Amino acid sequence: MGGLNLEVFKFGMYVMFPIGIMYYFGTNLDHRFAVHDFWPKAEHANKVPFDRDEIREELERLRARRLYVREKRLAAEAQMTAQNQGQQQQQQQQDN
Repeated sequence: MGGLNLEVFKFGMYVMFPIGIMYYFGTNLDHRFAVHDFWPKAEHANKVPFDRDEIREELERLRARRLYVREKRLAAEAQMTAQNQGQQQQQQQQDN
C-alpha cells in the first residue's frame, strides 16, 4: 500500500507543478520577459543568395574584401619588419 501513495504523490507533482508555475508566473510570459529589440531586423540580417547572379556578386564581394584585408595585413607586416630592422641597426650601432 506504501507504493500506491508514492505513485499518487508523483502523479500529483507531475500535474500540479506545471499548473503552479503557470499560476505563479502567469500566462503572458512573452510580454513580461521579452527583451525589446533583441533580434535583428530583416534588413540588418544576412540574406542568403539563391540566384546565380546574386551568388556571383556575393563571391566577388567576398573576394574583394579578402584581398583588401590581405593588403592591409601585408602592409602592416612590412611596416613591422621595417621597424624591427631599424631597431636592430640601432642596436648594432650602439654595440659598436
